[in-house]
Amino acid sequence: MSNGILIFAEHRDGAFNKTSFEALAAAQQLGASLNQPVVAVVLSTDAALAQEIAGYDVSKVISVESPKLNEYTPDGYTDAMEQAVRALDPQYVIMPHTYLVRDYAPKLAARFGKGLISDCVRLTAEGGSEVVFSRRIFLGKIDADVVTDGESPVFATFQSGAFRGDQAKRGAGAVMESMPVEVGEIRMQPEPAFQEVKQAVDLTKANVIVAIGRGIKGEENIAQAQALAEALGGDLAASRPICDAGWLPIDRQIGSSGQTVAPKLYIALGISGAIQHLVGMKNSDTIVAVNKDPEAPIFDIADYGIVGDIFEVMPVLTEEVKKLKG
Repeated sequence: MSNGILIFAEHRDGAFNKTSFEALAAAQQLGASLNQPVVAVVLSTDAALAQEIAGYDVSKVISVESPKLNEYTPDGYTDAMEQAVRALDPQYVIMPHTYLVRDYAPKLAARFGKGLISDCVRLTAEGGSEVVFSRRIFLGKIDADVVTDGESPVFATFQSGAFRGDQAKRGAGAVMESMPVEVGEIRMQPEPAFQEVKQAVDLTKANVIVAIGRGIKGEENIAQAQALAEALGGDLAASRPICDAGWLPIDRQIGSSGQTVAPKLYIALGISGAIQHLVGMKNSDTIVAVNKDPEAPIFDIADYGIVGDIFEVMPVLTEEVKKLKG
């Protein structure tokens, strides 16, 4: 009988992808709800990677090993993961929703005659048994709840920011095992990995973000928002129109065509709340919105809202924060 939760821990250049720990947090929540153990699978012979993931609250870490896994290929990863899933027989296979996973996971699920529940934003276990996966559709306008037929294995990926990596619970040290696998023909020659343009700031790591929208009116007013961000020890970000105007660099953009973030505090200044922006920040722990339009969509997801002029609110907030810090 199938049992347990398998988490695929993605790595690159000797380091785990940060979303692997977010997926681990999701797997741990699911395991706690179902009272099932969590097993981490790492496709690598690197003992340091296995040791790192073993420091989390998982029952076991399996290092799946083959010379053909030194570089990522969909053929190699699918063959290796298929053997791991068949050997471990988990009820659920949880993965981060990364480009790499999106490349091979549908093929993996198809080998088991299963579909892939992709880009999930949350999960609930009703009555400790029926698991409901929620994913956003139509550019985030609607949340769809997906319930499986219960036949294992169930494959699911989680959107970046759906869970926080620091929510992954540490453990006393898991059992580590190696699993040599036979990987079949690799039908492609891997090329050098795509290198993204280096960003001046990685907003996904920020705990506090102050974001500005059209309400800032002019580039000369950005300094006021920057002062608030600095007082809070946070980073300055923006909606797309600000970056399109060239007032802030593109790596400061939040939204469907920018970065997806989930800070502890997100302050939206003069941002109306177009769906393209909301999908990039709605998983933030606490959202504070300031907008003079009481009907602005941003207030629908805000934890705290101020209906008012941002030019009156920004300096007051900045001064109050400075007073609190002494």
